[in-house]
Amino acid sequence: MKEMTSQTHKIPLADRMRPKALGDFIGQEKLFGEGKILKKAIETDNIPSIIFWGPPGSGKTTLASIIAKITKGGFVKLSATTSGVKELRNEIKKAEELKMKNIKTILFIDEIHRFNKSQQDTLLPFVENGTIILIGATTENPSFEVNNALLSRCRVFVLEKLESVHIIEILKKALDNKSIGLGKSKIEISNKDLKFLAEMSDGDARVALNALEFASDISKKIDKRIIEEALQKSLAYDKNGEEHYNIISALHKSMRGGDADAALYWLARMLKGGENPLYIARRLIRFASEDIGIANSLALNQAVSAYQACHYIGMPECSVNLAQAVVYMAKSKKSNKLYKAYNKAVSDIKKYGNLPVPFHIRNAPTKLMKDLDYGKEYKYSPDFDYKEKQEYFPEKLKKRKYLDF
Repeated sequence: MKEMTSQTHKIPLADRMRPKALGDFIGQEKLFGEGKILKKAIETDNIPSIIFWGPPGSGKTTLASIIAKITKGGFVKLSATTSGVKELRNEIKKAEELKMKNIKTILFIDEIHRFNKSQQDTLLPFVENGTIILIGATTENPSFEVNNALLSRCRVFVLEKLESVHIIEILKKALDNKSIGLGKSKIEISNKDLKFLAEMSDGDARVALNALEFASDISKKIDKRIIEEALQKSLAYDKNGEEHYNIISALHKSMRGGDADAALYWLARMLKGGENPLYIARRLIRFASEDIGIANSLALNQAVSAYQACHYIGMPECSVNLAQAVVYMAKSKKSNKLYKAYNKAVSDIKKYGNLPVPFHIRNAPTKLMKDLDYGKEYKYSPDFDYKEKQEYFPEKLKKRKYLDF
């Protein structure tokens, strides 16, 4: 490989170490293990329109860059944060010209969830007629953020958060590579500290590599203290890092403890730090059932309404909608009985496995099933004024009680 020039050195380590071939891609074995359909499609340059959905640093953009190198057609990369309808139409026009020459065009749109309905609608007919093959990358649930019509024409592949072993492997490659990595710097770092860096990066390869690069600028001998210092700088610009989880934890615990003022403070910290309001709204929906539950059944409605408001109007207007929901949660009566009861049920499932459904409450849509006594002696509740006595649990869990009310 070519020696790393001073110009190359200005490129962040995370970008320099981006794999160039599918064989160098680390992690996501469920998608790229031997014989997997997506692996074959990429290797044969025969991919359909797809959406990569996964957390930051899991490899979405890397996969797009690998596809760009493999494809014999045209490849265009746009970012939904900087491109509008005009740019889209320009690229589609070029794709139509290439299509006339039997040359396909792959259009990669990073953060596709940030495209509005109009922009997504612009894509639809050209994805449908094959003018473009779309690759979208998103950290948000495409079911909510991508138009149903467009989503139905794409295959969704879910990328998981990278495991620590994957991050360690990526870091070691960067430390060993003498041409574009840190190999010539002769960095000293123990396996224990390397594992610490990997775990603190929370599955995000980009955070790990950026922190390693900054740590190597501080010292050629890297230990836990230097890693922590490097991560402070790295995470300060990464709302998906440790401080992100500290603050959402503070918000959650403030609401649980009934301190509405503190909850408002942590909410403001997250929003001013650039947090996606839909993420906060989703956490409020969880809180409404986990920490309030049946003590106030209206809390869930409040949380879902806040999510819808955030989805409809976005920031900064939706900040007050979130503030309303946060204060409501903090002031509401609390009960975790529902949450605890559900966990007891899960515990029984783990302990006893898939216990058979009692015959009398099984569905019997066919004659064979009826002959096998499916549904036999079932008591239809309305016929008994809902006072019938019959068992609904599997035999091994007979008369089990999860709720204490």
